[in-house]
Amino acid sequence: MSAEDNLKKMNIQLPEPPSPVGSYVASKISGNLIYISGQVPFKSDGKLITGKVGKELNLEEAQNAAKLCALNLLAQLKKACGGNLDKVKGCIKITGYVNSIDNFTEQPKVINGASDLISKVFEESGKHTRAAVSVNSLPLGVPVEVDAIFEI
Repeated sequence: MSAEDNLKKMNIQLPEPPSPVGSYVASKISGNLIYISGQVPFKSDGKLITGKVGKELNLEEAQNAAKLCALNLLAQLKKACGGNLDKVKGCIKITGYVNSIDNFTEQPKVINGASDLISKVFEESGKHTRAAVSVNSLPLGVPVEVDAIFEI
């Protein structure tokens, strides 16, 4: 099944791709790779999820935030592909940054929220390498930021 079909099957409508909030571009194509800049968890109403994981957000809330980051990644990817995710051969790598308290150690579980969605959308070709990193803070006070590299 195609990525577009999988989104329909999961009843997912991608959001409008967020505009960059700094001096960078949302995506960059080099050869057959598309690099997607770090995406943060905008809710469907346009509001940001903020807070520190392990303090203001629990594991499940952080996983949902990571899933929102993945939805924004996919929205940026679709835009970069001229509106058609079926041009994507697969996901190469994602990096997830988790704004967490010092003794929080479940960053990989948080980023599973993004990884699981990408794997469901692209099936076997959605399996990717990744890093899940704890950070002291993130832009705009968000709990999670995720960037990615896709092959077209």
